[in-house]
This record gives sequence, C-alpha cells and structure tokens, in this order.
Amino acid sequence: MDSLKKNAYRLIILLGVVSLCGDIVYEGARSVSGPYLFILGATATAVGLVSGVGEFIGYALRILSGYLADKTRRYWFFTGIGYGMLASIPLLAFAGYWQIAAVLLVVERAGKALRVPARDTILSYATKQVGRGWGFAIHEAFDQIGAIVGPLIFCVAASLKCDYQQGFYILWVPVACTFVALITARFRFPKPERLETATQDKESKSDGRLPNTFYLYALFTFLSVIGFVNFQVLSFHLKNCAVVSDATIPLFYAIAMGVDAVVALVIGRTYDKIGLKAIFAIPVLTIPIPFFAFTKSHALALVGIILWGMVMGNHEAVMRAAVADLTPLARRGTAYGLFNTLYGVGFLLGGGIVGLLYDKNLISIILIFVVLTQVISILALFLLMKTLKR
Repeated sequence: MDSLKKNAYRLIILLGVVSLCGDIVYEGARSVSGPYLFILGATATAVGLVSGVGEFIGYALRILSGYLADKTRRYWFFTGIGYGMLASIPLLAFAGYWQIAAVLLVVERAGKALRVPARDTILSYATKQVGRGWGFAIHEAFDQIGAIVGPLIFCVAASLKCDYQQGFYILWVPVACTFVALITARFRFPKPERLETATQDKESKSDGRLPNTFYLYALFTFLSVIGFVNFQVLSFHLKNCAVVSDATIPLFYAIAMGVDAVVALVIGRTYDKIGLKAIFAIPVLTIPIPFFAFTKSHALALVGIILWGMVMGNHEAVMRAAVADLTPLARRGTAYGLFNTLYGVGFLLGGGIVGLLYDKNLISIILIFVVLTQVISILALFLLMKTLKR
C-alpha cells in the first residue's frame, strides 16, 4: 500500500472517530427525542414538525455553508464550529417545556449544517484513493458505532429507573471526546486536498460548473427522502400505542444503527463495483417500512425498524459517494450543500405530512404516500442512468 493510500485511510479513520463521538451525543438524543417531547406535552404533529424543521435547517443551511467552505477553502474551520454546537444536546436536561427542547434540538441540527459539507468534502479527498463507496462506508461504520452507543445510554438509564435528564448529563463526556479527536485530525492533516489533485478529478473534463446529471440525482434524492418516514414519528407510534416499553425504544434505534453500519459496508463495496445501480435499493427498501412499523405487533415493528436502518445505511454511504463522483473538485462543498438542502426539504415535508396524517389516524394514506413517492423516485433514477449513458 503506497503512502498516499495509507494517509487516506488514516484521515478516514480519524474523521470516523470524530463522527463516532459526535453520534453518541446527537443520535442518543435523537433516539428519545420523540418520547421526550411527548412527555413535555408535544403532539404527534408537533413532533413531526420539530423533526422536520430541525432536519430542514440542518440541511437547508448546508447550501450556504458548503458555498462558503468552497469560497474560503476553510473546511476545517466550518467543521470545528459545527461540532462545537453539539453542546446544545446535554442542555436538554434543563428543558422544562417542549418548545425549549425543540429549540435546542434545532440548534444541534444547525451545527450539523455548518460541519457536514466541509467534513464530507475533506472526506471525499481521501475516498478518491480507496474507492468512494468503500471510503464513505468505513466512515459510516464508525459513525454508527456511536449511533449504537448513544441510544444504549438511554436504554440502560431507563432500565435503571433513571429519567431522560440523567441520560443527557452523561453526554457531556462524548462532547469533550469529539473535540479532542477533531483537533487531532486537524493538526495531522492541515491540507487534506493534497490527497486528491485536480488532474485526478473530473475537473480535467469540466469547466467547474455542476453538471445536469447532478441535478437529476438531487431530484431523485428529494423524492426518495420525502417518503422516508423518520424515526421520531415511528418512535412516537411505538410510545403512543404502547407497542414496546420505553426502554425498548432506544434499543430499537440502536438495532437500526447496527444494521445501518453493516449495510453501509456492503452497499459501499457494491457501489464501487456497479456504480449508481446500487442506489435502486433505496426506494425498494423504503416502501415496506410503514407497512411493518405502523402496526401494534412487536415483531412486525422490529422488522420495520430494521428496514429503516438498512435505508439509512444506503443514504449515508452511497448517496454521499455519488455526489463526489458526479461533481468537479472545486464545487464539491457547494454540491454537498445543495444535495443536503434538498435532502432536508424532503425531511421537512415528509415529516410534517406523515405526522399530520398520523394525528388524523390516516395510516392507509401514509402507505399510499410512501409508495407513490418511491415509485416516482425510481423513474427519476432511471432517467439519470439514461442521461449518463449518452
């Protein structure tokens, strides 16, 4: 293995550790945010909208942060500021009203908006050396270790008869670890762009503008995400209908994150071999989720959660990898920002629509909505594939 590839792996692993620690924080909170807001007095519509607004802000601001990161080339700066805003999560322990908790959850999402385009751009430089799908999959695997540990903190806390506030106190520890890992990565690789040169990138064949194929891909992303039921609404259903105990809800989320990590590694390798064809798995796996999850059966709900984790694994690995393959180097941050903005719009609309339909007990309409959006997304992906062959 040459030194360039070794350094690429080192950077991927260091960023993976950063994400691992960060995920312990925000995925731990995410696993209980639905029930926590419910306890503080929120309705299903409010939970869906808080989740949707949070995700929207967390993605909508990325178009600006991505552009600024490209413009200033200060990718580490934006990554650091964004991770610093993780401190809002432990502060949830002091939220006495659901509105205050909602603001803190949204603040964390805004922090993610600042860091992700810059971080993914840094990561994309390294993945050029080891394979886009595989590199992003390794990062996602680290990410999901944290996503498993975070929910388990609340699972253990609930089994020990501790409340959610005590679980949030514990999250100060991984917040501190996140900063240590990030500082190490920053000083070890101050100029990560050296891992990918312009002559290796598509820029040699491009004037630096985002190609039309990228916009078709962004359309597919929006359509597939709008019909992807978020975990907050799923967990609200589990709590509202007493499908499982309070301690089991974060355990379900941890299971989903474990599935996410394994699927990401498999689909990442698959993507490097067959390209965009691997992405067809996303709508195919998304369609059956509500059919299983919105039941009162413990076993069927678990199947729905496992499918949800499989789709997340695809989202975090191959969806991000494809962006790097479809865009020129100089516009990479902007591309990730725009891609994630549309992803966030899909979450906002999807979360609000599904939450509203659930409040009105229109489960059958939710099922139809999910199927239609995924079928249309498949058509958009076929159009993209056809365009790329020209």
